Amino acid sequence: MTVKKVTWKSLMLSCYKSKNSSSDSSEKIVKPCQFQRLSMSDISDPSTTLSVDDLSTSLVGSNLHVFTLEELRLITHNFARCNLLGEGGFGPVYKGFIDDKLRPGLKAQPVAVKALDLDGLQGHREWLAEIIFLGQLRHPHLVKLIGYCYEEENRLLVYEYLPRGSLENQLFRRYSATLPWSTRMKIALGAAKGLAFLHEADKPVIYRDFKSSNILLDSDYNCKLSDFGFAKDGPEGEQTHVTTRVIGTQGYAAPEYIMTGHLTAMSDVYSFGVVLLELLTGKRSMDNTRPSREQSLVEWVRPLLRDPKKLDRLIDPRLEGQFSNKGAQKVAALAYKCLSHHPKPRPTMGDVVKILESVQGFEDEFIEPFVYVVPNETDDSNEFFSKKEIKRSEEEKDSNGENGHNPLRRSWRNRIKLPLSLVANAESPCSISI
Repeated sequence: MTVKKVTWKSLMLSCYKSKNSSSDSSEKIVKPCQFQRLSMSDISDPSTTLSVDDLSTSLVGSNLHVFTLEELRLITHNFARCNLLGEGGFGPVYKGFIDDKLRPGLKAQPVAVKALDLDGLQGHREWLAEIIFLGQLRHPHLVKLIGYCYEEENRLLVYEYLPRGSLENQLFRRYSATLPWSTRMKIALGAAKGLAFLHEADKPVIYRDFKSSNILLDSDYNCKLSDFGFAKDGPEGEQTHVTTRVIGTQGYAAPEYIMTGHLTAMSDVYSFGVVLLELLTGKRSMDNTRPSREQSLVEWVRPLLRDPKKLDRLIDPRLEGQFSNKGAQKVAALAYKCLSHHPKPRPTMGDVVKILESVQGFEDEFIEPFVYVVPNETDDSNEFFSKKEIKRSEEEKDSNGENGHNPLRRSWRNRIKLPLSLVANAESPCSISI
């Protein structure tokens, strides 16, 4: 059997074709066609001899750098613990710094170096998938892969460094500042654009592990999707899905994928809906410390998304009322569609982008608190409120002047009489703000 050798050169060769051949070279028309992206199947196909050793030539157009282990030890100070950024399923991630002397043509910059844990759950295939996908796909909302290292059993990846870390840390870390509503919507839109780019590529890509910990943020809260170890080439032609083993993170995976192993772009849309719910509520997708019926965020919250009147029960209380009510209603309706139990009613990521773009202009609003005025038990209720209203009108008259209007008048103040039986130890009128 003839063994087919797949290289960057052979892949590029079919991208150029001459027409109208003649002795006059000026009449020759050379039309470049779109470059055919190297896929994981090209590696897995037994009829090819493409291996890791060929990556440096097969992905030559991607500008990936092949680092030595010694170089990565140098830039991370021998993988010092003080440079440890975190650890995921693939392995530990260290911060490093590349100076302009390390490699010609590579600018000085901070980087994140991810090392494969040889005793972990992921391995060579996930490392290779990161290189295959991120080595060829470029988009403002995908993390940039700078290079890799392959020495004996060592497998490492070098990425651009994103200083604010993951969305998961920004949303759920105990002492982190609360993300404003406008920032949350900015992150949601960026993540949606990243997924839409993958789904709409000539060779579609299904991300398969979309979650808040895989969304990284730069200093301006621009988000980038990271960790492509579980990504898969999507169905092409007449195919409707890709059949694969079920992997992912509990709480984010689409129900039809869990039940059948059938993977489609709609599986990513469901996962996006879960993250959108996390941005709305400020709660994790799964939390065993919550009451049993509330441990799954989707099962608990999704039924409430259909009723706008219940929206205030869902929004993250740490926002303290500073959000766009109209925008929140649109986002809640979008999340409900993304989290449909069946894939067909879910929107495409292109449609999701359009909806999220429409809510970007909504500025944060402040929902003013109600003020409850509790009367004294010994006061006659009518007399009490009559005195208070007279005093209030006199104050407003003084502040308005004879013909003026007070722009600072608190029109939101509502006075509500509570039943005296519910008032404990009330000795004098008081105000309670909530």
